[in-house]
Amino acid sequence: MPDTSHMRDFLIRNLRRGGIFLAIGGLGFVVDAVVYNLLVFSGGIGPLHQYPLIAKTIAVLAGLVVTYVGNKLLTYRDRKDPVSWSQVLRYSAVNVLAILVQLGALGFSRYVLGLDTVLADNIAGTIIGQALATGLRYVLYTLWVFPHSPSVDPVTYFEDHRAQDEHTHEGPAL
Repeated sequence: MPDTSHMRDFLIRNLRRGGIFLAIGGLGFVVDAVVYNLLVFSGGIGPLHQYPLIAKTIAVLAGLVVTYVGNKLLTYRDRKDPVSWSQVLRYSAVNVLAILVQLGALGFSRYVLGLDTVLADNIAGTIIGQALATGLRYVLYTLWVFPHSPSVDPVTYFEDHRAQDEHTHEGPAL
């Protein structure tokens, strides 16, 4: 019977890490939503009501500060690399891509579908855009922004051990 403990360990580590990531992301989501709604809808028509993409960019950036600190200190606490300019640049690149995903969702709703209500903006930019961007962030943070050394990284660990098992496995164990 093949040893599945590596796969199980891989899944458990990623479920734990994913849970922490989602909690940190949830906090960033709240910051994003509050800042956006204050800028666009405070007092009925906020100061950036006519500029929702600018407001969303500011809101996302505020949330990103919160999520970087949380991810560095909690989600990827086992990855001991110190903060470096390289890491900050990789984090920034991933988040520029993620911001474009969020802005695309909001822009599609506003400018293609013609929806500009509080509900429409929050569904498109804050819920749909955020969900797509979160999946993208998790994968790229794990593999590129906060990488492990190859000998410890769960993805590499699983792949290395699977390759070893394939080469050393003569047939089913009885």
